[in-house]
Amino acid sequence: MDLFSKCENYHEVKQAKEQGYYPYFLPVCSAQDSEVIIEGRRVLMLGSNNYLGLTTHPQVKRAAIQAVEQYGTSSCGSRFLNGTMELHLELEERLAHFLKREAALCFSTGFQTNLGTISALVGKNDVVFSDKWDHASIIDGIRLSLGKTKRFRHNDVEDLRRALRDCPDELGKLIVVDGLFSMEGDICPLAEITQAAREYGARVMVDDAHALGVLGAHGRGTAEHFGLEDQVDLIMGTFSKSFASLGGVIAGPASVISYIQHHARSLIFSASMPPSAVATVLAALKVIKNEPERHERLWHNAHKMQAGLQAMGYDTGASQTPVIPLVIGDMFLALTMWRELLENGVYVNVILPPAVPQGRALLRTSYMATHTDEQLDFALEIFHKMGHKHGVLPG
Repeated sequence: MDLFSKCENYHEVKQAKEQGYYPYFLPVCSAQDSEVIIEGRRVLMLGSNNYLGLTTHPQVKRAAIQAVEQYGTSSCGSRFLNGTMELHLELEERLAHFLKREAALCFSTGFQTNLGTISALVGKNDVVFSDKWDHASIIDGIRLSLGKTKRFRHNDVEDLRRALRDCPDELGKLIVVDGLFSMEGDICPLAEITQAAREYGARVMVDDAHALGVLGAHGRGTAEHFGLEDQVDLIMGTFSKSFASLGGVIAGPASVISYIQHHARSLIFSASMPPSAVATVLAALKVIKNEPERHERLWHNAHKMQAGLQAMGYDTGASQTPVIPLVIGDMFLALTMWRELLENGVYVNVILPPAVPQGRALLRTSYMATHTDEQLDFALEIFHKMGHKHGVLPG
């Protein structure tokens, strides 16, 4: 059996491209902004995680440029050896303060943060409790650990309790959940999760990749949103969304962060964040503090689109955030609508199984603080037109 035979027999992508319904790896030929250039046309971007619109902020861009001029383009080494720069330490100190934690540790990507943190902490005498809709990086981090896995139904705390109840007391327990689920825009029931954790002696780690900068009065994420910052043990975040950069962070007790720092293989054996990426996050933190109106505008836009789409009759699931799914159901219909939306000037993400359950194909829309009311009105007009054309909307 030739190892490559599976590749030769992989025809789905070729067929989708030939039929004009391949939705992935489309090159964006401009800055990630409220409007972008795709396939030679300017379209409204409703598929970015640039929630606060900071990728084009003058202060943020200037910080990245100045960092390259001062420090060059790369550290050319891992954090463990020659790759720790003074910028990394400054960022970790600033993030620990922002998140109200004793310490923070930065990884080169968010994916690596979950891989390194979970696999470092969870040993053979430990158990991880994971929501079935948790991000792939959490799932892979658990796979790399030596512990046992218990997955519970999405946002079902009673199912979590059953799993905790069946776990022997002598085993270490870690509950890992997304704070804001990235496909459907719903929020985990953190109060009930932390209560269950206290009752059964478990630690809680919240993946706030999509929640930092979005949830909470100051953008500190899910724990701030619920007033539970003292009940969460570890907060994970990424820089590729609200912070307009690349990288990830885990924040928590100093002893735990030190342990992760010396055991996380994805940190020790990867090159560190480049200076420009670190400086970008530092600048973004300043903007988040000094321009709270961006956070307010983001939520204005989210509420406007929630109300408009639901009034039309779209199924937006359980979304409570600037991530708003349009549940289509049929996979081919979702692909058809994605293509026609793009042709009509609106870019969204089409999400297909296995990223969502079978029969729940959806169009994932997400909104930025920099979207104007005029742009959103245009989007609503196109969504109305496409929804009626394809029989998704009633009437």
